[in-house]
Amino acid sequence: MNGRLLSLRNWLAGHWVAGAGFMAAALLAATPLLAALAPLPLLLLFLHSPGYMIHQVEEHTGDRFRRFANARVFGGREGLSTPAVLVINVGAVWLINLAALYAALAWGAGYGLVAPYAMLVNALTHLGARVRLGVYNPGLATAVALFLPLSLATLIVIGMEPEVGWRFHAAGLAGAVLLHLAIVAHVALRLRRLAG
Repeated sequence: MNGRLLSLRNWLAGHWVAGAGFMAAALLAATPLLAALAPLPLLLLFLHSPGYMIHQVEEHTGDRFRRFANARVFGGREGLSTPAVLVINVGAVWLINLAALYAALAWGAGYGLVAPYAMLVNALTHLGARVRLGVYNPGLATAVALFLPLSLATLIVIGMEPEVGWRFHAAGLAGAVLLHLAIVAHVALRLRRLAG
């Protein structure tokens, strides 16, 4: 990797969490305007972006989640790298939420269901880690206080749309599960490479 790309990656690694906090505040400040103009399903999908960003501030401030996962889940091995954290959180999560919002705007609310299902799967993952490990994991508080109510409310509201049937829910859930399985597969491959 050339020096400029490495420098950019290091800068992003050091600043993206603060950027997420400021972006969440800006998006939330625009919410009353959007609430006056958009139907409830679109408003709820829009809120997934600042919701995730608030969660990311709790989860990743001081590189807490990566260090926690590597120490407690991966036995001291670096299964989760800094570049992976950036790609997952900035590249995947932010883009999926934005794509879900615009898909819902263009074709109907059912096309945005991957966003609430991804949020719900993430929340259940944090809760599962709490039960399995018996300790707080970075991101748990917002997973419970924010992710569960927002994702469930969105699923209920969009589920009441007459054109949204079980196929939309199945596709949204499948997309969310595939996203999380891709992360698990990446970590497993990285751990295998480190062991070999």
